[in-house]
Amino acid sequence: MTDSTITTLQVDGMTCEHCVASVTEELLEVDGVDSVEVDLNPGGASTVSIATSAPVEPESLRAAVDEAGYQLSGR
Repeated sequence: MTDSTITTLQVDGMTCEHCVASVTEELLEVDGVDSVEVDLNPGGASTVSIATSAPVEPESLRAAVDEAGYQLSGR
């Protein structure tokens, strides 16, 4: 069994469950991503926890968030 690594991102602009679904769907398409959990914070930065079983480039995760129409906090 492969150990998972958890990466946590802060994502701005998410306000509803549709936002959560969009970000989750895009992140799950990144090779190596096993699961995604979102702690929605409407009006603020939402916490997105990504479990991976293989190395994943941070740029790939950022690009997936961008593709969903959102951005990481602080950029």
